[in-house]
Amino acid sequence: MPQPREQRPSEPSSSWAPAAEEPPYDPSFDEPPFDPYYDQLPPPDEAYPSAPYDEAPRPQRQRGEAWSTERSAPTGRPPRAAVAAGESAVAVLQRVWGYEAFRGEQQAIIEQVAAGGDALVLMPTGGGKSLCYQVPALLREGTGVVVSPLIALMQDQVDALEALGVRAAFLNSTQAPDERRRVEQALLDGEIDLLYLAPERMGVPATQQLLDRAAIALFAIDEAHCVSQWGHDFRPDYLQLGAIAQRWPGIPRIALTATATAATRDEIVERLHLEQAERFVSSFDRPNIQYRIEAKAEPRAQLLRLIQQEHPGDAGIVYCLSRKSVEQTAEHLVKHGVPALPYHAGLDAGVRARNQARFLREDGLVMVATIAFGMGIDKPDVRFVAHLDLPKSVEGYYQETGRAGRDGLPSTAWLAYGLQDVVQQRRMIDQSEGTPQYKRSLSAHLDAMLALCETVQCRRGQLLRYFGEDAPQRCGNCDTCLNPPESLDGTVPAQKLLSTVYRLQSERGQRFGAGQLVDILLGKETERIRSNRHDQLSTYGIGTELAEAEWRGVVRQLLAQGLLAVSSDGYGTLGLTEASRGVLAGEREVHLRREAARPAKAAKRKAAVDLPEEDLPLFERLREWRSGVAREQGVPAYIVFGDATLRGIASARPSSLDELGTVSGVGAKKLDTYGAAVLEVVAG
Repeated sequence: MPQPREQRPSEPSSSWAPAAEEPPYDPSFDEPPFDPYYDQLPPPDEAYPSAPYDEAPRPQRQRGEAWSTERSAPTGRPPRAAVAAGESAVAVLQRVWGYEAFRGEQQAIIEQVAAGGDALVLMPTGGGKSLCYQVPALLREGTGVVVSPLIALMQDQVDALEALGVRAAFLNSTQAPDERRRVEQALLDGEIDLLYLAPERMGVPATQQLLDRAAIALFAIDEAHCVSQWGHDFRPDYLQLGAIAQRWPGIPRIALTATATAATRDEIVERLHLEQAERFVSSFDRPNIQYRIEAKAEPRAQLLRLIQQEHPGDAGIVYCLSRKSVEQTAEHLVKHGVPALPYHAGLDAGVRARNQARFLREDGLVMVATIAFGMGIDKPDVRFVAHLDLPKSVEGYYQETGRAGRDGLPSTAWLAYGLQDVVQQRRMIDQSEGTPQYKRSLSAHLDAMLALCETVQCRRGQLLRYFGEDAPQRCGNCDTCLNPPESLDGTVPAQKLLSTVYRLQSERGQRFGAGQLVDILLGKETERIRSNRHDQLSTYGIGTELAEAEWRGVVRQLLAQGLLAVSSDGYGTLGLTEASRGVLAGEREVHLRREAARPAKAAKRKAAVDLPEEDLPLFERLREWRSGVAREQGVPAYIVFGDATLRGIASARPSSLDELGTVSGVGAKKLDTYGAAVLEVVAG
């Protein structure tokens, strides 16, 4: 059995750390607090007619029902010959994609699959996962079948491959019957290199029989973490994909994901029957992304400042927890001159599709969205990802922030985080339906996310250690490295706060939220204080050494450390935990985080940051030319050429097709299609 290449990680770190801050909770969040993990099920594939070669009606499988592993007889058609018999993987890479060499473990993965072996691949977003199945599909006889979860993005995936000269197609319920029949016939005739299918379609008997009769080079299961029932992106239809191994034995399978802990990787192996697969686990580090988490004060004003000061004219994604917040934030940005679009599951499907298409095809747009948006988005020049609310897990945070800087250029991952985030997430877990085990899993995910937010150590290191990867003490490109926060002994403030909670509960039988607790400690004279006689408590006014924002930071940090708990009464009131007793008894110290006074130094973020000043005009002319070509063709600009390739052209200033062909990212097909026009732009 092949030995896995990964190292088993230790348990996710629980090193906490904290700060002062925080605005009042926004009562306008008056709808379900988050969108479903699956924004909308695609139209059921069982609903569309069977393929034309079906001789009789087939029994229809219900969703979740196991599908047959018995194959139909093959058609007998000869398989498509592999491109340029004897051509090496590197030669294919250079000819089709225009890249000189593979990165990291790409070549080892490709050789494993091209030779007929199975593989589990964990590679960060932007690391080149797609090449790991696209190249073997071209090297092997037959068609590579790619299982991809989002049908809305299949057209762009196919367009990108066709621009390279690769014969690609998809089958999904958005197609007219004649178009589906054309694709099915092309598959059977060996005229397709890569075919994209949604996971639910793999369970349709007609699709299974179609694949039985085709020559299949390999099966690629993208976003494989969706098979994990305890993961952040679970999709029930992925559970059925394990049957591929039984129905099509001997055909190599490759499962790929950018986000999976060791436990999730083990679950992928078990559920997809990849026990014999070699595991390839790349580094989770995205050194071009600067991670920053700051205290939430006026989140929309903070966001606007980030965009205007650091990312003017850049494409970005802003994540919000609620649909109302998405729409209000998008309106706020537009009002202040930032082109922004909303995206959430409550919008009309046509509006979502148009907004997504504009984001992919136009430069400089900001998409404000719930977590319903982003998976599979292959836009390389997203310069920032911002969160206005706390993600529910480190896995979700890592995947969402990973959508920035796919092209390897400097980018920002920014999160505004406050007390109400913690209260709201704890309350959501307590009120959620599910078994105690499920709630414990949610709590563990949240605890790890809070540890990342509160750390006083290198934030990148905390993130990498969560996934079991060794990390240096300092990365030099996160907020805690650029502007280290202070760690202080917060035992006395913690005792004062916990004592107030204890006295309210034991002496008055009362529970209150953070606002009232802070008012008591500060000795405020409010109607609520007087009516409840809280000015008679022994802790009234004993906390004047800290400002209100600092006390709210203490509350948040005690919640993060499990020294306070959100009550299950639905009102966000706070109570003590078992761990609180040790603090009150003086048996346990509490360490808190004090935010640095000055903001983190922001790295320069422009795409042309490393270009000499004399090359910038040509770079901008090339971008303008690219935008025009993309509009004419109706494709995203990056399908024509990515920013990294345009920078290479601007730097090299080629004067012939041969010289242009040496620029990274200019393959044979693109050289033939765009070469003359590019040279004309370069010549001025």
